[in-house]
Amino acid sequence: MTTTAPLAQTPTGPPPPSRNQPRLGRLLSNVELVTAILLGIVSVTTAYSSFQASLYDGETAKQFSAGQNTQTEAESLYLEANQQYIRDVQLWDRMTELQIEIDNVPEQAAASQLKYDTLLFTSMSETLNAAVLWSADQNDADATTFTSPFESEDYQQALFGAWAAEDDKSIAAFAAGDVASKNGDSLTLTTVLMAISLFLLGVAAVARQLRVQFVLLGVAMTIYVVALVMTFSVPFIPWW
Repeated sequence: MTTTAPLAQTPTGPPPPSRNQPRLGRLLSNVELVTAILLGIVSVTTAYSSFQASLYDGETAKQFSAGQNTQTEAESLYLEANQQYIRDVQLWDRMTELQIEIDNVPEQAAASQLKYDTLLFTSMSETLNAAVLWSADQNDADATTFTSPFESEDYQQALFGAWAAEDDKSIAAFAAGDVASKNGDSLTLTTVLMAISLFLLGVAAVARQLRVQFVLLGVAMTIYVVALVMTFSVPFIPWW
């Protein structure tokens, strides 16, 4: 009677663990931890960028509103000064006609002189009177060229100085509004870039392949660094 040797049983249990598996598991765990930390950092800076962008939007609206109000005030001052200028020109023309009558029409000299003196004391402002005296001095110094009283810089400044000051304020306010608008647009762009970085970090957090995680982390952090530099290149605007 022949006997047969028992067949070797094939093991059916799980394969023995590799020595590299614990190390790989720790690496994956560390990558996930780093990803979570980066998600928190990017989230905070994204919120900061968005908040600053909203502040700049408010600053833009405030500056444009101030510029418009100042421009309206400047236009009002200009119209008032221009009306005074027209009255002064008309007064000066009338007084010039009376002076010609005084010098060249003897029979009307007395009446013309009375009218001239009346206009001088009742209608001529100190500003125009100073400009007339300045014009007389200029014409005495150079008889070949006539100098009008209205060419006086002091007269122009006294009449249109308030308008010029308000107009400069309006221009400055509109310029500040433009700068604030550009800064707000830049911060909005950085917010979008940081949102893309957050998306990539979120995908990296759930990816199972280490190589994919590293690629996503690298791209996300490159975008984030660019956005971060752009964010802090915009001046900080206080909210208090």
